[in-house]
Amino acid sequence: MVRLARVGDRSVAVLAGAAGDRALDLGPRPLPELFAELDGIRDLVERTDADALPPLDIAALRAPVVPRTMLCLGYNYRGHVPDGVDPTADDPATPDVFVKTPNTLGGPNDPVVVPTVADDVDYEGEIAVVIGRRAHEVPLDDALSHVAGYTLLNDVSDRSWQRRQSQWALGKCFDGFAPLGPWLVTADEIDPQDLLVEVVRDGEVTVSQSTATTIFSVAFVVHYLSQVLTLEPGDVISTGTPQKLSAAQDAHRPLAPGDTVTVRVRGIGELTTTFIAPPGEPE
Repeated sequence: MVRLARVGDRSVAVLAGAAGDRALDLGPRPLPELFAELDGIRDLVERTDADALPPLDIAALRAPVVPRTMLCLGYNYRGHVPDGVDPTADDPATPDVFVKTPNTLGGPNDPVVVPTVADDVDYEGEIAVVIGRRAHEVPLDDALSHVAGYTLLNDVSDRSWQRRQSQWALGKCFDGFAPLGPWLVTADEIDPQDLLVEVVRDGEVTVSQSTATTIFSVAFVVHYLSQVLTLEPGDVISTGTPQKLSAAQDAHRPLAPGDTVTVRVRGIGELTTTFIAPPGEPE
């Protein structure tokens, strides 16, 4: 499922055809209504002649949802720990949760500006959960029924601003620091606890780890967060990043204008982000 830059930037389409390269435009629809009708939409796709549909216009893709709330997890993969912490230590008892503010949201085709004041910009490739129906104090065994599907997020972060304070907000919340996309894959299509998350920076694989190694499952995270705040359709929960591979850690260098980063997960797709200089500054 994708969101296209048509009809006031609110047109929703579903992908059809054997290659998933045809777009069945559903028009502008509110997310609660859309997610409530997923079974009917699947039937519609089955009855539609995909060859008669227009090709998907990749350039028209926008972030698949515009979340009211974007929640993220830190250190949710085994082996990914804060500086100075033993990576073989016991798992934490509860998730480490922070927010990305609305100004951070970007689409799959949007470049990310490397801010002038940010001197240690980094990437984090993550699977993002999209809520499909309201979740408040949901039991663990019912949590996944509140998930509409999954997409990809690059949790772009500036480490220097992140280290300035006990809260991470300023390092996480520069404009455009949350590219999301390219589309939403419905929850029935994949097992979120059996996916390989990879990140490629400038042609080199720097992250490669399975979601089987996450500390907190998607079901637990939805259950846990819903005890505190009501999750609404379209809200996003990003499930954390694996640790970089050793060679990438040892060769760490901040992102700079001209760099590209691709987050890829089989079954969900690829999200490629290009980093650029601020307007008026040389590349």
